[in-house]
Amino acid sequence: MSLTFEPISLLKQDAYRRQLEQVPQLSSDYSFANLWAWCDEYDLSWAWENDLVWIRQGRTQPAYWAPIGDWNTISWERCLSSLPEKVDFVRIPELLATQWMEAGCVLSCTEQRDHWDYLYSVKELISLKGNRFHSKKNLLRQFQKKNKWKYVSLDGRLIKEALLMQYDWCAWRNCEASAGLSAENRVINKVLESFDALNLIGGAIVVDAMVVAFTVAEALDSKTLVIHFEKGFGHYRGVYQAINREFLAAQSVFEIVNREQDLGNEGLRKAKLSYNPVDFLKKFRLTLK
Repeated sequence: MSLTFEPISLLKQDAYRRQLEQVPQLSSDYSFANLWAWCDEYDLSWAWENDLVWIRQGRTQPAYWAPIGDWNTISWERCLSSLPEKVDFVRIPELLATQWMEAGCVLSCTEQRDHWDYLYSVKELISLKGNRFHSKKNLLRQFQKKNKWKYVSLDGRLIKEALLMQYDWCAWRNCEASAGLSAENRVINKVLESFDALNLIGGAIVVDAMVVAFTVAEALDSKTLVIHFEKGFGHYRGVYQAINREFLAAQSVFEIVNREQDLGNEGLRKAKLSYNPVDFLKKFRLTLK
């Protein structure tokens, strides 16, 4: 099998989404918006061969990601043995990792805890009922009482406001001093500037005619929503609880919200755990025989 890789393009967005619909276990990494948004940062490219979309990462370390398509119809032993070179695979969802191990294709398998997706109940994060969410609800009420606020859907008019907020947020957090925040800032700007073309969903909290928080999300399937970005001005106490709750209330047709990974950041992991995930989507690094 000869794989011919090419840049990830908006022109194949619809075709890729059709491939993605066939995947038995969807993780946040493989949404089209995520691939396209981060392709420059990770040097991502794709190849369309044998009813699969193969994804290759050139930076920060060369590796392949999970191929996209109907995993249940592929003879993995034959398919993987024909790869042109020995490669590592990263961000492999648990179901595919199990299939490859059962097919005898795997030399080594390492859990990638930093890349696990956090899954939450949409209903729970809207209602915030019980002692588990007491602190979140308290912060939400503080924000609601202290500010004259409103929730609005993110659309063309507000995109410019969100871009301005992101600029101010980065100045406040000194993004230029952090490689991670600088990369994220480039990606957020790229996504917001192509918001409509990417079929995204968003919302914002407005206080005194100014956007103080926004979120950008995408439907993974009919039941699952993935949050790509969520930003708020920290001096508005409770603003993150407000944007999280109000956005999900406006998207209550979904059952599960995927809030992506923590990437090994201790503070981010603590924050994600504090929202009481109902499950994790585990991912692995695999070396093939």
